[in-house]
Amino acid sequence: MASKVQRIKAPAAILQLHIELRGTKPKVWRRVLVPDTITLAKLHLVIQAAFGWGHSHLHEFIAGDGQRYGTPDPIYDDPGSITSESTRLTTALNRSTLSYVYDFGDYWDHRIKVDKKIAPILEFVLPFCAGGACATPPEDCGGAPGYAQFVRAMANPDDPEHGNLVEWLGADTWDPLAFDTIEINARLAEVKV
Repeated sequence: MASKVQRIKAPAAILQLHIELRGTKPKVWRRVLVPDTITLAKLHLVIQAAFGWGHSHLHEFIAGDGQRYGTPDPIYDDPGSITSESTRLTTALNRSTLSYVYDFGDYWDHRIKVDKKIAPILEFVLPFCAGGACATPPEDCGGAPGYAQFVRAMANPDDPEHGNLVEWLGADTWDPLAFDTIEINARLAEVKV
């Protein structure tokens, strides 16, 4: 009995994205390759994996013209009013950048820029992290200002908050410069785009 072979359609192009977490020092960023056909809903999952976020908070994309896409806030938005399920990245990018906000409390604001378009490579598995720098801040640490305080306290065992943060984090140390493409690409391999 012959079985049906499923063919994977190659994208028309690959987009190389530079995704930077605004307000962090040193700068936290990732360079990610995605198909040009990616929807914003799938891009959200790619960003979550690339940064190691837990996908446990609301998010939205904000285009240069102010148009919002994402998960509607059940309190403030009409259902389906800002959906990202069917909107492609290339449609939302009316300029060269797009904002992505994750966790409206901590307000992790990311700047997404298309570095370049690349011809498709059939053997290449997307999404893929091609570079980056620094550790992603832990979720719920208070946004960029809270992260700066977190880094200072974790680096100083004499800081009054150090012990509480070690217990909360579950680790004795924190390296803000840590970056591991192998770990990131293992998470990205779970995302189907």
